[in-house]
Amino acid sequence: MLILLPPSEGKAAEGDGPPLDMTALSLPGLTATRERVLGALEALCAGPEEEARRVLGLSPGQADAIGRNRHLRTAPTLPAWRLYTGVLYDNLGLSTLDPERTARSVLIFSALWGALRPADSVPLYRLSMGVKLPPLGPLAAVWRPVLTEVLPAGGLLVDMRSAPYAAAWKAPVVRVRVFREQDGRRTVVSHMAKATRGALARDLLANGADPAGPEELLKTVLDLGYPAELTGTDLDVITG
Repeated sequence: MLILLPPSEGKAAEGDGPPLDMTALSLPGLTATRERVLGALEALCAGPEEEARRVLGLSPGQADAIGRNRHLRTAPTLPAWRLYTGVLYDNLGLSTLDPERTARSVLIFSALWGALRPADSVPLYRLSMGVKLPPLGPLAAVWRPVLTEVLPAGGLLVDMRSAPYAAAWKAPVVRVRVFREQDGRRTVVSHMAKATRGALARDLLANGADPAGPEELLKTVLDLGYPAELTGTDLDVITG
């Protein structure tokens, strides 16, 4: 079982590790594309601030992110399990889980790095997968061919990514959807969905779950106490 996660807009305030070593990151087949995207981001952020804010979708109050993006190669780093924060990661609690299990069972997708293992050390950055980064274009399209070539497509892939990151790698997956059910009606609530995905990922990892397919995954999730059902190959988790 491999759990696919999105990154988070929320990130830790500062790194305390050595500068970026691209060759030390996992999935070395992504290195050339990582260099291309990093170079394009550096060039954008070295130009007019207004253009960089427009492309990156930043407000005037977020201009400090542009400055950080100019110096990613020399900035201090921290492991991905510390870098990403927010509702999903708060509920997941990667720091309290077995690092060997998370190393083989978790992939974190990123607009800048393609995909990371939790222990990969990278600097604080700002870039989302929905960006059209000059001169490369839409980042999901940039990453799709190389991720398809490099990432393992076998085994059970449990997809907890948001749509822009799912578009960057379209392998056969079991997509985890979260619905709130009230008065017989189901709705999606983003904040709650992130919290539920984080908690479910934590429980799967902490309990040593290794289902081989969608039906086994459903049984495992039910045994963990989550109301759920399969809709095709989608795992729908229902909350009250």
